[in-house]
Amino acid sequence: MRGTIECSDTSANTLSSRPAKLLSIAVPVLAIAAAAWWTLGPHRDRVAAQDLLSHYCVDCHNPVDLTANLVIDPASLDRVQAQPEHWEKVVRKLRAESMPPDDPRPAHEAYTQAAVFLERELDAAATERPNAGDVPLFRRLTRTEYENAIRDLLALDHLPAELDYELLLPADNASSGFDNIADLLFVSPVVMERYIGAAQKLARLAVGDMRTPVLVNIYKLSEQLPQDERIDELSFGTRGGLAVESYFPLDATYTFEIETAAAARDQYQIEISVDGVRATAKSIGAAMIVPRRGSEHALLEVPISAGPHLVGVTFVERSEALDESLVRTRMRSRGTLPAIAIATIRGPYSPTGPGDTPSRKRIFVCRPTSEAEETPCAREILGQLARRAYRREATDADLKDLMPFYEQGRADGGFDAGVQLALERLLVSPQFLYRIEREAAPGAGTTASATGAPPLRAASGTDAHTAGGGAATSAARHDAPVGVAPVSDVELASRLSFFLWSSIPDDELLEAALDGRLHDTGVLRAQVQRMLADPRAQSMVTNFAAQWLYLRDVEAKDPDIFLFPDHDVSLRRALERETELYVGDVLRHGESVTDLLTARYTFLNERLARHYGVPNVYGSYFRRVDLDPGSPRAGLLGQGSILTVTSYSTRTSPVLRGKYVLDNLLASPPPPPPADVPALKTEDDAAGGKPLTMREAMVKHRANPVCASCHAKMDPIGFALEHFDAVGRWRESDAGQPIDAASKLLDGSTIDGLGGVQAMLLRRPELFVHAFTEKLMMYALGRNVQYYDAPAIRSIMRSAAEKNYAFSTIVEGIVESVPFRMRNVHAPAAGQTVAVAHESEGVDR
Repeated sequence: MRGTIECSDTSANTLSSRPAKLLSIAVPVLAIAAAAWWTLGPHRDRVAAQDLLSHYCVDCHNPVDLTANLVIDPASLDRVQAQPEHWEKVVRKLRAESMPPDDPRPAHEAYTQAAVFLERELDAAATERPNAGDVPLFRRLTRTEYENAIRDLLALDHLPAELDYELLLPADNASSGFDNIADLLFVSPVVMERYIGAAQKLARLAVGDMRTPVLVNIYKLSEQLPQDERIDELSFGTRGGLAVESYFPLDATYTFEIETAAAARDQYQIEISVDGVRATAKSIGAAMIVPRRGSEHALLEVPISAGPHLVGVTFVERSEALDESLVRTRMRSRGTLPAIAIATIRGPYSPTGPGDTPSRKRIFVCRPTSEAEETPCAREILGQLARRAYRREATDADLKDLMPFYEQGRADGGFDAGVQLALERLLVSPQFLYRIEREAAPGAGTTASATGAPPLRAASGTDAHTAGGGAATSAARHDAPVGVAPVSDVELASRLSFFLWSSIPDDELLEAALDGRLHDTGVLRAQVQRMLADPRAQSMVTNFAAQWLYLRDVEAKDPDIFLFPDHDVSLRRALERETELYVGDVLRHGESVTDLLTARYTFLNERLARHYGVPNVYGSYFRRVDLDPGSPRAGLLGQGSILTVTSYSTRTSPVLRGKYVLDNLLASPPPPPPADVPALKTEDDAAGGKPLTMREAMVKHRANPVCASCHAKMDPIGFALEHFDAVGRWRESDAGQPIDAASKLLDGSTIDGLGGVQAMLLRRPELFVHAFTEKLMMYALGRNVQYYDAPAIRSIMRSAAEKNYAFSTIVEGIVESVPFRMRNVHAPAAGQTVAVAHESEGVDR
């Protein structure tokens, strides 16, 4: 028995050791297999990419045909990293699945596999040899940035009409849809004179100069603006007129000259209110005032304190009874009741003092009580202003530049006049007008490794805000960089604030930069989230989104008055406001930027709801409205602003709408049309001028094979939106025929209506997110996105995908990317000497 038991124990030990032996053999085998898989995986992807390019691309893109001036050699796939610009073009076409334009076409998986291989090679090359791109080291503030900087520096907002920034400064040039492209932001001598004039006027307004001349602020109300209803900002019991926020320079008397559009048959009362309180009123009518050129004319005087005020010029409502507009078709007019045509505010007259304005509180951080205290106080005031305006710590050299102007002004008019003249000097300093960065010396350049990016902190001796910064130039470099180096903390703070706020850094952000903490990833992310929650981040809507989506074009659109008689100024403003509120809400609260395409809610007032046919919305104020399940509207493409800017004045345009989607929402713009493309004919000559539907007209137009390839991509998208007319209203027919909104895309799938367009976009949401990220990065960097930025964009998208493409995650990705937090290092040209200059010395002079 014992022997048997012992034998059994031995057998058990032998059996128990067998799995361990098998495991010891299997582990190396699995390791070898895994290594082989990793080796064969990229090889398999390369073979697949080579096969796709050989079968579908080389027939056109070869040295003989040279289609689109592009040659694709499948045999060169082992040298992808040596030609990044060339292969990034191929990747873009593969991801869009836009080539070949005709059947047969590869399967979706084949496109993806080839693109993945190329992207992996290109991303590896970018990690080994990063390229941050080049922008000019001197970049002028745009007009919008200048306006916001003055607002935050001097607490000056809502300037008088005579000092409107559109009058003070010229418009900025735009490229690729944005006006903050650095290469275009230069200053000519003529433009510099405009900045000098603006500085004088703004400094006078901010300080409260008792010698301020009379300002004449003229407000003309459009003939297409109805005045039968109450203005939102004004009191109940009033109607029409205007409400204007304006900054008044002094405690003084101001005159209001009111001219009506026509003589009133009955007696009406005009009311002037200041901050919601009636200041004065006057009756007009045939019994009171003799008509002048068929209009009424009234002059009123109102004492107003210095500073910002909401001023209302309106009529007192005589009755709540409904007027003729209830039974009349709405037309482009001021309405059926007497209306104000022009309101002119003049002043100041008989000023009594500069007042206690927000601007004076911001500027005068100290008040001298004796002559001996004036100079130290002036230095403190100018030091604080220079610190904020120059976006860095103020230096003795800065004050050395400003104090002579203070002393001259003080000698002419006292302490306040001295501060005012020094402020004028500060506002024309290149340190304020330009965003100045320093190019790092070649030895300071670093190159990102495959294991991680270099730290954000600039190397010792290369900080742009210590003596010994690099050479400064006003032009972008275009030679190949020798490496990249982090920008300094204060430069990063400026990049961040002008990206998110279109303005200068606030004290908290600047303090973090000056303390050297902004390079820390945790601190940087915390600042990004804080700034996105700040009201100043509204510039992401009014500046970025307004340019990206062409919202600034809505006001200039003037649809045909006979075809669209009710499309007036109030409707255009409502269309633009709807999209601003919608985009702002999605970016702040939406779970994903893809919600911009599909969210089933919008913001309406009564005027816009009536235009859309949405019931039970009353009043002129905007409110969120959840759309019914059966509503044809959802997302951006269902909003009248987008539909209007992609139409002509008399008709819709499937081409414009299709191009808008391809360019703005998919970053896959079609090529420009031929120079001799004929105009679209909307009537059939063979049928005696019978009107054609838009689809019939486009079928005839694209019969030309040269046009057909591009129209095949654009037109199906445009046809799907044909149920919306040229001003965004829903319709069922066109030219007397039922609308057919169904078409086939290049891949053979059917697209039908707005829902079909949304489904197409959401089948591959990464394409929209890529386009959105590309536009946002272009805006953040102030330059056109180039091929070497594509790896950074892909990295941002991969990180954002983990959080459902949340807007804040995309912003964080851009801020932490190589193009945003670094700049290229260039070797000096042959014979070139790298100049070293103090940031104040040699820049202002």
